[in-house]
Amino acid sequence: MFETAMTWNDLLFLLRGAGMTLAVTAIAVTGGTVLGILFGILRFQAGPYWSAPLTFVLDVFRSVPLLIQLVLGNAFQAIAKLGWGPFTTSCVVLSLYTAAYCTEIVRGSIEAVPPTTRRAARSLGLTWRQDMTSIVAPLATRIALPSWIGLTLGVMKDSALVLWLGLIELLRASQILVTRLQEPLFILLVCGAIYFLISFPIARLGGHLEKRWSPHD
Repeated sequence: MFETAMTWNDLLFLLRGAGMTLAVTAIAVTGGTVLGILFGILRFQAGPYWSAPLTFVLDVFRSVPLLIQLVLGNAFQAIAKLGWGPFTTSCVVLSLYTAAYCTEIVRGSIEAVPPTTRRAARSLGLTWRQDMTSIVAPLATRIALPSWIGLTLGVMKDSALVLWLGLIELLRASQILVTRLQEPLFILLVCGAIYFLISFPIARLGGHLEKRWSPHD
């Protein structure tokens, strides 16, 4: 019969790590989405020439591995004497990383709205702001939702890299237990199950909203 040295306190330790993972993910996705919307609209309106500097910066965040960004971000804040702790540094870097991808999702979704629809809205006397909020935003949101859900789940898994800054999130918590209990397979199985339990509702919610907003319904 299977026996384990893992106790309820150890499980609570993993759950606290999961709480840290959720906190970092929520802040990073929220901040990255807000910046992504602003940058995406700017890229769409300004065109490729005028938005070239912004595009270059975002390309850097998309091209450089996240682990390197976290290490460099932590070093930069120390050199600049910003006084950020590991949690703040992780959230800032992950937010910028998320924004780099979210920008392209937003820009592509806006461009996917048929130009004829926008011209019809403007011909009816709608201002640019009314056009963007009443016509473009609802249509673009439907288009962007699947990609945004995928980005959110990806950021949640990528947040495991913040362990290199000293944060005890879910993966780091599992590593600590593996070192202490010497039961890697079981502990990692539990860790994977927790990741699944916190990811599955997000994926299902995205699927539900996508189906509900489908133009064919």
